[in-house]
Amino acid sequence: MTTTPVIVGSERSEVGLPDGMALLRQGAGALDAVEAALRRCEDNEADHYVGTGGLPNARGEVELDASVMLGSSRAFGAVGGVRGFPNPISIARAVLERLPQHCLLVGEGAELFAEECGFERADLLTAEAKRLYVEALDAADESVEGEDTRATPGDRRYRETTRALMRRFAPHDGPWGTINVVALDETGELCVGVSTSGYPWKYPGRVGDSAVPGAGNYCDVRYGGAACTGRGEMAMRVTGARRIVDLLAEGADPAQACREMLADARSLPDPFAAELRALALTPDGRHGGASGQLGSVYAVMTAAGDGVEILPRQVA
Repeated sequence: MTTTPVIVGSERSEVGLPDGMALLRQGAGALDAVEAALRRCEDNEADHYVGTGGLPNARGEVELDASVMLGSSRAFGAVGGVRGFPNPISIARAVLERLPQHCLLVGEGAELFAEECGFERADLLTAEAKRLYVEALDAADESVEGEDTRATPGDRRYRETTRALMRRFAPHDGPWGTINVVALDETGELCVGVSTSGYPWKYPGRVGDSAVPGAGNYCDVRYGGAACTGRGEMAMRVTGARRIVDLLAEGADPAQACREMLADARSLPDPFAAELRALALTPDGRHGGASGQLGSVYAVMTAAGDGVEILPRQVA
């Protein structure tokens, strides 16, 4: 029995979904489609939350996280804190396929593996991303003298205050957040992929939910695939993506499952609580999403459709 291919994605995934659907229409697998869609998003320099052009950490370095998971085997591949490689989704796939004894590589180890696989290095910090970064730092810097003097207690307090301000930075104006893509191919295989540059100005080495199985990404071909975007620390604490798939297994529809997970996350005590969104796709092609804000959307393409359809997420 042949399944009708479907591919869905979070906000801004519409840049890459046509690439993924083109492959699905040719009979390619869900993993190929997810990788192709996310690679196109990672290469979009106008998007400052994935790949090249991603906003840097507090030290001015772009660190990328990504993961893929197959529903049939629940095989998982991920990388975290990768610097200098523009397509972490492809490195994550290589972990899944070429390094099956592991699921997750981070930092220097992930970069070493990328080099061994032949991935090319690139400068990820674009001029536009650097401008946004510097402007935000300038906004937090009131009057610092550049004198070469030994630090005093006042200097230390200033740095601590600056770091506290950076932790509270809101995202810049415009589209933001991790990108999720979930695909269903004609054989019935499901795959979920996630890619992100993480929260801007994050502490160096911070890895969010996007690289953690069950948190930002989970897929089981019996019930469905799910992914999260937004405050990854909340998704990790409730194992958000796995919780959605468990709810699908209990009979919830995709949007309902996403809403219930978000309600659980919202109950957590968190002084840095922020928007968290979720998306799900089932093996029979049903899909849905939820968020904590009105106006949030997700994107869908079907094999029989004419283009990308933008649909509202339900409000949790």
